[in-house]
Amino acid sequence: MIQRYSRAKMEAIWSPENRYRRWLDIEILACEAMAERGEIPEASMRNIRERAGFDVDRIDEIEKTTKHDVIAFLTSVTEKVGEDGRFIHLGLTSSDILDTSLGLLLREAADILIEDLDLLLAAIKKKAFTHKNTIMIGRSHGIHAEPITFGLKMALWYGEMERNRERMVRARETISTGKLSGAVGTFSFIDPAIEEYVCAKLGLKPAPASSQIVQRDRHAEYFATLAIIASSIDKFSQEIRLLQRTEVREAEEYFSPGQKGSSAMPHKRNPVLSENLSGLSRLMRSYAVAALEDVALWHERDISHSSVERVIGPDATILLDFMLGRFTGLIDQLVVYPERMLANIQMTKGVIFSQMVLLKLIEKGISREGAYAIVQKNAMRSWQEGLEFRELLQQDDEVMSRLNMDDLEGVFQVGNFLKQIDFIFNRVFGEKR
Repeated sequence: MIQRYSRAKMEAIWSPENRYRRWLDIEILACEAMAERGEIPEASMRNIRERAGFDVDRIDEIEKTTKHDVIAFLTSVTEKVGEDGRFIHLGLTSSDILDTSLGLLLREAADILIEDLDLLLAAIKKKAFTHKNTIMIGRSHGIHAEPITFGLKMALWYGEMERNRERMVRARETISTGKLSGAVGTFSFIDPAIEEYVCAKLGLKPAPASSQIVQRDRHAEYFATLAIIASSIDKFSQEIRLLQRTEVREAEEYFSPGQKGSSAMPHKRNPVLSENLSGLSRLMRSYAVAALEDVALWHERDISHSSVERVIGPDATILLDFMLGRFTGLIDQLVVYPERMLANIQMTKGVIFSQMVLLKLIEKGISREGAYAIVQKNAMRSWQEGLEFRELLQQDDEVMSRLNMDDLEGVFQVGNFLKQIDFIFNRVFGEKR
């Protein structure tokens, strides 16, 4: 239900009605500022405020002739206002309205995405503390390394998503910028005070300097942030896919009653949600590339960015809203198999304790190079012959000339790897438990 409601709110932001409403808000505020300065008669201002409106179908009809959406919009508004419509859009250019409203729409979208991130952070945090001490093998290069906990993996994800939230807040601030500076940004026919008034009323900052447009490095930062967030979801989803492989099966997407995995193979339980999210992240990254391409425009502007933003504005924000909702549900229902995690730790016959043995031998006076050679020799034999690493060490005279059985007992303790879990959790979560 949360995801459906959020999606409806996000889609509503990009509806024609909401877009034109933001245009009208900007135009009316500009008129208000001019009226306060005595540039528009007060009676005309009252008429504009009371009668100004628009009709979406009428705008579409007019645009078929004008081939210009802002002019079509202004014509529709003037039809409702009457003669006083001549005071609307004085000294302004289309991009004053388009860019200021786009900042508003992207800010509205950012507010929803920040709420989505908060829900996801809560889900990851809950999983982290549930499995804080659920021991599993850590892997590097896909190969068994040393033990970690599944909760620690979740804490890692939490920290990354917290950074993504901070990025989204910064991107919201960067995009919350407006401009009403006229055709090429010189305020030739409109006083800067009008821009300051309108932006203040809308909660935007005036662009310190603008051409005909707000500069597109701001938009590139915004969409790059969306792509980074999507890439984190891709990273986490890929990890779930890897952990769900049959030969690993340490975690698994929830498989609901009646769900089917394959039209041909009734036994299949596939990580379809994770695969879906990994695929969608590729699309999200392409939107960031498109936004970066919009940074370089001709002179004071061309219009090549406009068609791009009409697509990526709604598409990217709606898509990320969907992705965050889907991934939050995935994490909430993720099935974890602690027994399988322990079994996988045991399958490598104890070689994962090799560093502990190495350090103990160094402690007992053997050079690092010498100790490494001794430990690696036994570890390779364990790998190749499927023998218990500890038993091989006990049979090695070089090892046992330095270590006793108590030393080995102390070395082969999983807890040696996990004694700083509390420290890491405190550093990640602090008092936010």
